[in-house]
Amino acid sequence: MMTPETALSTGQAGMVNPDHAALPVNQFDSAATVVPVFSLPKVVTFSHLAQTLETYLPPADMKRILEAFRFADEKHLGQIRKSGEPYISHPLAVAEICAGWKLDAQAIMAALLHDVVEDQGVALDELIERFGAPVAAMVDGLSKLEKLQFKTHVDAQGENFRKMLLAMARDVRVILIKLADRLHNMRTLDVMNRPKRYRIALETMEVYVPIAHRLGINNLYREMQDLAFHNMYPFRYDTLAKAIKASRGNRRALLGKVHDAVSNALEKNGIRAEIYGREKTLYGIYRKMRNQNLSFSQVLDIYGFRIVVDTLPQCYMTLGVLHALYKPIPGKVQDYIAIPKLNNYQSLHTSLIGPYGAPVEFQIRTHEMHHVAETGVAAHWLYKTENETLTDLQKHSLGWLQSLLDIQQQTGNSAEFFEHVKVDLFPDSVYVFTPKSKIIALPRAATALDFAYNIHSDIGDHTSSVKINNSVVPLRTELQNGDIVEIITSPTAHPTPAWLEFVRTGKARSRIRSYLRSVNQADSIKLGKRLLQQSLKSLHLDETAVPQPVIDKLLYETGSKTLDDIYTDIGVGKRLSVLVARRIAGLIDEMGRKQGTAIKEEEPQKIEPVIIYGSEGINVQLASCCLPIPGDTIIGELNMTRGLVVHSAECQQAKKLIAKEPEKWINVDWGEGLNRSFDCYLRLLVVEEKGILARVTAEISGSDANITAVEMETQGEFNLLKFTVQVDDRIHLARLIRRVRHVPGVRKVGRDRI
Repeated sequence: MMTPETALSTGQAGMVNPDHAALPVNQFDSAATVVPVFSLPKVVTFSHLAQTLETYLPPADMKRILEAFRFADEKHLGQIRKSGEPYISHPLAVAEICAGWKLDAQAIMAALLHDVVEDQGVALDELIERFGAPVAAMVDGLSKLEKLQFKTHVDAQGENFRKMLLAMARDVRVILIKLADRLHNMRTLDVMNRPKRYRIALETMEVYVPIAHRLGINNLYREMQDLAFHNMYPFRYDTLAKAIKASRGNRRALLGKVHDAVSNALEKNGIRAEIYGREKTLYGIYRKMRNQNLSFSQVLDIYGFRIVVDTLPQCYMTLGVLHALYKPIPGKVQDYIAIPKLNNYQSLHTSLIGPYGAPVEFQIRTHEMHHVAETGVAAHWLYKTENETLTDLQKHSLGWLQSLLDIQQQTGNSAEFFEHVKVDLFPDSVYVFTPKSKIIALPRAATALDFAYNIHSDIGDHTSSVKINNSVVPLRTELQNGDIVEIITSPTAHPTPAWLEFVRTGKARSRIRSYLRSVNQADSIKLGKRLLQQSLKSLHLDETAVPQPVIDKLLYETGSKTLDDIYTDIGVGKRLSVLVARRIAGLIDEMGRKQGTAIKEEEPQKIEPVIIYGSEGINVQLASCCLPIPGDTIIGELNMTRGLVVHSAECQQAKKLIAKEPEKWINVDWGEGLNRSFDCYLRLLVVEEKGILARVTAEISGSDANITAVEMETQGEFNLLKFTVQVDDRIHLARLIRRVRHVPGVRKVGRDRI
């Protein structure tokens, strides 16, 4: 394996390799090298692994590891990888990656044994007896749930992921071994067919790359990210690799000049430093080009430098030296030492205008910060000693692992758990303060409500309002760095489905969904039963006449305990009533064929629309994009998180969704005798004159309509007024519009849709 970064200096400021100007600047993001770091690795043997282990493990541990190797070698005998290598080469390679992190003997043994249960059917009891319970527990956490049958790949992936992360929450070595396992598989992915390579690479990019970043293992994070990019988009990867290679010659003289100037300046100020050249990963360059719509030639900060010094004060002294040498770019100085990133990464970042006007990025850190930045949680074992004081990194990691347990307790199924955790793995962070000046780190775009749930689940559930920097703001307000956030709670406040539209963290989403499931169970069952009855009727079936054996088979196939579970799934949009009805018909037909009484196919009846009264509870919602009212032609969307969402048939948002997933839409209609008011958007263009707002609101009130919200914005010589009013139906709305249209100063008035 190539060294991920190579020093340009020997470690003493001023003692520079005299030939550096003739060499390409080496990089820590080494995926862009001519021979990628993820080329097929050398064959790993036990003797090679032993040489690494002997540098930090005692002979007694080496003996136990050798026994584990011999056991794994015996069990995998005759098993061949797709590359043609003996299968034992894979566990050996995984163990060697773990040895590079200096993991303990139990972890190395688990790495060697991690596939014997899954692939060779070895019983856990045998592992416990031979190698101890901790090793067996890690192997079990790493083993997939192959013996269970899942309906979809997503379900299987979600359950395997849940199992692994819960094992990780008990022992972080599980995820370290899993990351090493995934890294070696990614390095040897070329032997797989194209679709499988893409699927595995996509999963790596979506799950394992963010986990590596979340745990601060940056070497692994960068290599795995580029490996995934290489296998997902090989043509784009190769094109960028060639462009990087071609550009190195043009940048060599510039970077050599910057290196010399920085090295001399630090030496004059008595700062001993190691200066490393760095190059962005290919995926980092690709992502910047895509997100900012840039060509390769427009990405100027491909190269930069990392400066490693001895002490914390020298970090800030070095920053001062750099700013005296070159002009800093405004807004590009970031202090991740005072406020570390979510994964406890610490460095000073600054971008400067170097020679010839080219921007050059610098990262400044101590040796300890560098060690933690590259190996993350593996640098300080969470399981090293029971009495050892936890580092900040350990506290951050333990907090995140605990949040995984909280999420899984609130989550309905494995796929949902998988979804929540993926959402929570985004690396970008925002840092805000409690009123007592405690720093809270949240994902970028997190809202005030996410902050409340981060403090405590009960506080989130009872949040009634929030203050940011002493000003009352909506719960959906996105947080900015440095905000001071104060949560105001009320015993009567509770989560609503609308909260799911703007919360950002997995913890908040899982808690809100859990609450909604508990309070709307009866509503979900009632709605689901209505939908299924109508779908069965369209197939000439009566729900009460469905034989019990068919119900039992349906419960078994769906993994449900009772019919109420199926009704609930239909009511909240997890299952489509039409598909369930068709499966019931199919099971009845199968049973009839066995008995010689198969049902005759008949022309299906037209499915009657679901009747909406507007008072069904939170399982039936009127879409906020169009706010349908009685008299509108309406359609319904079966939404997994919000139940049945009713749209106006003319809603543009609905038309886009129907084009994507038509099977989720059903016919709905208004019921008779609706005895309530419905929100509706009203849009007015009025002249800018004194008293116009008062005149308009008076006419609306005079029409027996209630105003719930109003916004105003200037459009040249006119004002645009946006009202949310409550009306009974389209006739009531038309009467209101006629009255408002005759107000002096009103130029246009009409119904508005977002």
